[in-house]
Amino acid sequence: MNIETSIYPATEDTIKKAGEVIVRGGLVAFPTETVYGLGADATSEEAVASIFAAKERPSFNPLIVHVPDMDAAKELVEFTPAAEKLAATFWPGALTLVLPRKKDASLSLLVSAGLDTVAVRMPNHPIATRLLRAAGKPIAAPSANKSGQISPTLAAHVAQSLPGKVDMIVDGGPCAVGLESTVVDACGDQVGFLRPGGISIEQLENVVGPLIFPDDAPDAPKSPGMLTSHYAPTLPMRLNADQIEEGEILLGFGKCEKASLNLSPKGNLEEAAANLFAMMRDLDQVGYKRMAVSPIPKEGLGLAINDRLKRAAAPR
Repeated sequence: MNIETSIYPATEDTIKKAGEVIVRGGLVAFPTETVYGLGADATSEEAVASIFAAKERPSFNPLIVHVPDMDAAKELVEFTPAAEKLAATFWPGALTLVLPRKKDASLSLLVSAGLDTVAVRMPNHPIATRLLRAAGKPIAAPSANKSGQISPTLAAHVAQSLPGKVDMIVDGGPCAVGLESTVVDACGDQVGFLRPGGISIEQLENVVGPLIFPDDAPDAPKSPGMLTSHYAPTLPMRLNADQIEEGEILLGFGKCEKASLNLSPKGNLEEAAANLFAMMRDLDQVGYKRMAVSPIPKEGLGLAINDRLKRAAAPR
């Protein structure tokens, strides 16, 4: 894709076309009030995997799911009393709520990195809202930049950071806030502070009282996905298994005839990423002593897959 032709002005036709790209499983960079997001269909494992591939993200951290309104949010997550107060005060806006995922939510498992929670936000930007409505789907969207680089606040920043990796860049001008959203864990009675951003601690505490900080709970992860042993199935796991042992069930990769399920028979890392969490859950069955996993190349998305497998296999 040519950088000069990758940026489109935010017209009605462009936003409609961008919604169609999302529905087809493509990637669209779009403006929010915080930073530009790299959006994909949050209900598609393959589309979400393409986000990680484009960003060259080294691990599968949970992604923020963007919704146009409260009705859409409540189809995906369970709102606690604290979350209701926060949403009533700060939505639409620069606040992300981590909440329990509904059992019937039609979301990718990869978008939550295998967790039973979802990070959800209602952006306060007319172009983002119109795109969400045009797509008719929740949109998973981290910042639209290569992992480790500075978050983009202009469409040109996206083109510079992700040349050739985005199907469309919708130009909405500079982002008003220019800082990522604040992230809080609102699953319980007391709200946990996970990431600073566009909404201040003081603003939050004025609504829900004192927050819980990582230092107050040293055994708790600072954000979803940071525990060493996490994403763990019931069965113990053995990694880099060249052959299956007695009592094991095998999760394969590439040419692997004895695998009960195969992440990607063709050895495609993006396909493997899309299948990872669902297949781990499917193979977590009573009657086996252990889940064995074939070696995964430690390159590209393979780094993220190996990161998650290492956490799942960690002693607990």
